[in-house]
Amino acid sequence: MSGRALLMWDEAVTKYDFGAGHPMDPVRLALTIGLVRAYGLDRAVDVVAAKPAGESTLRLVHREDYVAAVRAASADPRAADQSYGLGTMDDPAFAGMHEVSALIAGQSVGAAEAVWRGEAPHAVNFAGGLHHAMPGSASGFCIYNDASLAIARLLELGAERVAYVDVDVHHGDGVQTAFWDDPRVLTISLHEHPRMLFPGTGWPQETGGAGPAEGSAVNVALPPGTGDEGWLRAFHAVVPELLADFRPQVLVTQHGADTHFEDPLAHLAVSLDAQRLVQKACHELAHEWVEGGRWVALGGGGYAVVDVVPRSWTHLVGIAGHAPVDPESEVPSSWRDQVYARTRQLGPGRMTDGRTPGWRSWEDGYDPADRLDQAVLATRRAVFPLRGLLA
Repeated sequence: MSGRALLMWDEAVTKYDFGAGHPMDPVRLALTIGLVRAYGLDRAVDVVAAKPAGESTLRLVHREDYVAAVRAASADPRAADQSYGLGTMDDPAFAGMHEVSALIAGQSVGAAEAVWRGEAPHAVNFAGGLHHAMPGSASGFCIYNDASLAIARLLELGAERVAYVDVDVHHGDGVQTAFWDDPRVLTISLHEHPRMLFPGTGWPQETGGAGPAEGSAVNVALPPGTGDEGWLRAFHAVVPELLADFRPQVLVTQHGADTHFEDPLAHLAVSLDAQRLVQKACHELAHEWVEGGRWVALGGGGYAVVDVVPRSWTHLVGIAGHAPVDPESEVPSSWRDQVYARTRQLGPGRMTDGRTPGWRSWEDGYDPADRLDQAVLATRRAVFPLRGLLA
């Protein structure tokens, strides 16, 4: 196995553009690759582009009629069929939508193939993580569910245990739905409570299909306002123990940056520094519990497109490439010039929010009156006994 990680990148992914004023501004992708290059991380990883996902690959997850509807809307956005979630406020149709969505999906599928075949230990596609798309509809800014397609391709290649960990502020509903009845896939999602935020799913009681799949879906519904300490506590109280038990052959993670306290679409209060620590933890868990350290890391949400997203995902690339960026380092001035030229905003000065997050281990006990501990306990009680673990 090569010791170098892969960064999946094709400049054309920046054409995933729902139009002016939409929160999913593709400038976040352009600024991220710009910051990756400014730090020289493109020399620490192998930057490669995969081909777009073809029809047979898309149909591993998506219905034939839905793919046809996306193709039709892509050719003529005015003809978008809203019954498929296309041409809506969240998912406006645009010319070339099918092509760029298939390209993003192809990068995640290509990452999964390379990691499974031993061509690289880790692979990153920060343009991916579009976890809301359903088998038969677009949802939540997501047209094709590249995370689900990557997992489905791993199963097709022979994987028997794939773990998916989603730390986006929104529930990873599309991936959970795709593998609800499949015990080969363990889906874990930490997200803001569904009472408060789209898509309104991800309750602790959602634990997977009947029979062998029962206990294969795990949901931690976090109270609004959860900050670094609580977020890290919840992650470490649930994820490591489940991965140690499941022993996945591949770990797929989704790193939406919209948990950040500056994100305009949600209500958690997590810092860039805590996001970096979870990225680091996922890397360490891959090496600890996954054969060969096989790890596919994806992007996701994130709508503070200048201050947060590029820094968070640049940290992710550095961690995956075994060349972590010093949080105290000053952001290269060349990149800040690029930010101003593209957005007329001033870019952040350092790769940190100035926090040094810590957390209290679940093994030290819990407070039944604490809302965060109540959320963690609800998840452990719902799922852990189904997997033969102590709640």
